[in-house]
Amino acid sequence: MQLDAEAFEALVVDELDRLPDDMVDGLENVVFVVEDRPEDGSLDLLGLYEGVALTERDRYGFGEMPDRIILYREPLLAIAADEDELRDEIHVTLVHEIAHFYGIDDDRLHELGWA
Repeated sequence: MQLDAEAFEALVVDELDRLPDDMVDGLENVVFVVEDRPEDGSLDLLGLYEGVALTERDRYGFGEMPDRIILYREPLLAIAADEDELRDEIHVTLVHEIAHFYGIDDDRLHELGWA
């Protein structure tokens, strides 16, 4: 599937807007970023959470760099046959990475069907 960066980002914003309020209301000092590929250039990673999960934070004060949730455009496009599948994959990736912000690990996400 082909989609330019601007159209892809619009889908990400749309899927973020569709997430339940109780999932996104607790996100503090988090930025969402779209990059073409992971640093290693692979197509294996769909998204990444960079930061310290809420369950591992001692204190969080002013001046902290924001946590980042990254979605990788090319890997997501590579696994989607059409826009509906792409939207589904973006949605699942957002939920997965936001869960890491809340301290939910991959094993638990797998149990819940989000891995």
